[in-house]
Amino acid sequence: MPNNLGFWLIWILFVVYAFIFAPPDRPDTITLIQKLIAGDWQGTNAYIVALFNLMGVFPCIYACMLASDGQGQKIPAWPFAGLSFFLGAFALLPYFALREPNPTFVGKKSWNVKILDSRFAGIAISAIAIYFLVYGFANGNWADFIQQWQTSRFIHVMSLDFCMLSLMFPWLLSDDMDRRGMTDDRFFSFIALIPLVGALIYLCLRSPLIENEQELKPQ
Repeated sequence: MPNNLGFWLIWILFVVYAFIFAPPDRPDTITLIQKLIAGDWQGTNAYIVALFNLMGVFPCIYACMLASDGQGQKIPAWPFAGLSFFLGAFALLPYFALREPNPTFVGKKSWNVKILDSRFAGIAISAIAIYFLVYGFANGNWADFIQQWQTSRFIHVMSLDFCMLSLMFPWLLSDDMDRRGMTDDRFFSFIALIPLVGALIYLCLRSPLIENEQELKPQ
């Protein structure tokens, strides 16, 4: 219960900060978003390009975790996972507040769980993330990024959203490892603290889910 209340409090504070205390919107924000979506990146700081695309990688990471975590919960995980592609941590924090500990996977793997549980999914997501990490660090202008972070609500909140998603990941780790029979959690508990990269390493190395033949009871 304290964890649940804590996530609600974090969510409320995050929303209040983003809409009241963050830097104001800039007139060119919509144009920038349209260019980023269209892949028209010429003239845009590579750090912003990388960050924007990595904010699409993080929901894929969480989808791989919530596919099994949501099975057996009182609430379905997929609406939160789907909305996270547009709202990031703003969509996932309520799920964290509502979920219960879920160390056992009950039922059989559905086709979507099989895909998201596969090592191939982890490797594919990691390859995309590595590409944008290299792209950003190789071509980005740090001074310009800091200036935009201080003056643009879009860049500012997106950066904080990235940090929030990085900090949230370890909360899912213990249950996910239990569902896979991974008893020695010291290595992954440490790795998970590394923003983004730790989550990618875990997805690539984690063991398959242990299926429980017990039927999943409706909540």
